Amino acid sequence: MFPSILTRYGQIIQESLISSIPSSQLELFSPLRYHMGWETPIGEHIQNPSNQGKSLRSALCLFASEALNGDWKQSIPAAVAIDLIHNFSLIHDDIQDGDITRRNMPTLWYVWGHNKAILAGNVMHALAYKTALTLVNKGISHKKAMDTSRLLAESSLSMIRGQCLDLNFEKVTEISVEQYLEMIRLKTGTLIACSLEIGALLASANHIQMRRFSEYGGHIGKLFQIRDDVLGIWGDSKKTGKATANDIRRKKKSLPIVYAFNKAKGQALISLNRIYQKESVTEIEVEEVLNILDQLEAQQFASSLVAHEAELAMKTIQNSNIQPWALIEAQELIEFLVLREY
Repeated sequence: MFPSILTRYGQIIQESLISSIPSSQLELFSPLRYHMGWETPIGEHIQNPSNQGKSLRSALCLFASEALNGDWKQSIPAAVAIDLIHNFSLIHDDIQDGDITRRNMPTLWYVWGHNKAILAGNVMHALAYKTALTLVNKGISHKKAMDTSRLLAESSLSMIRGQCLDLNFEKVTEISVEQYLEMIRLKTGTLIACSLEIGALLASANHIQMRRFSEYGGHIGKLFQIRDDVLGIWGDSKKTGKATANDIRRKKKSLPIVYAFNKAKGQALISLNRIYQKESVTEIEVEEVLNILDQLEAQQFASSLVAHEAELAMKTIQNSNIQPWALIEAQELIEFLVLREY
């Protein structure tokens, strides 16, 4: 069951997202509407789509505004812009990672090819900033609208920098846990932190409140990604929509693998180096890696970091001087993200 933060704003976010991507100029916008789960590859409308994302980032933006006594409906254009930025990154990530499925359907590039998928991501990125400008139509001052665009641009650059580091990690095996955590802070954490900071900004919060909401988001981002890393290896395929140990088959340098390369010795380290230097991995080698991870207690290590980030997030939000209901919901979200199975 989704936490209140995700369910309360879900419908208005989806309606606003649908309005933000035109249904005209099919060649330009149809791939985007397909990626969002609203249309088939041939442009047919999907009734009651089940392949939509969680809209975590946009919901957090609206939550921050409401938690700080702002008019959260004024923040809707910012929330939509954040969601579009996130989806732009997913489209390009799928191309770079070679992923052929997302949300239990073929990825955009797999249907339309690399070139059109790159263009689709670019269009999504442009629409995000166009949407952010409509904040002034909701009664937001021009200065706050400009500050929102600045925060979006800064977090986008950090997110792309994190993706660049992630791509670089594919070529090397000597990655420290600290380097990995910095990469996910940039790639995943900054946009989540930005979502909350923008929501606080639009609610006219002071700088201390904005910083604390941003810090809360940073911790949530890291625990979200580390939990994702755990699910990418040990998750139930019926719940995640991906095969168990899929990240091993892809030779993805997720946290458990980075930890294993740092802790393994002797034959275990030789095996990891041999397997991760190959073009492709056999099922026998997948089992071999799983056994090494089990011996090194890599899953337990990753889960301990999830718990640590959850504790930091909890302490940060408790010191944010927000309404009691908002504190309960912020804590509820942390618990959901720590235990999520999909």
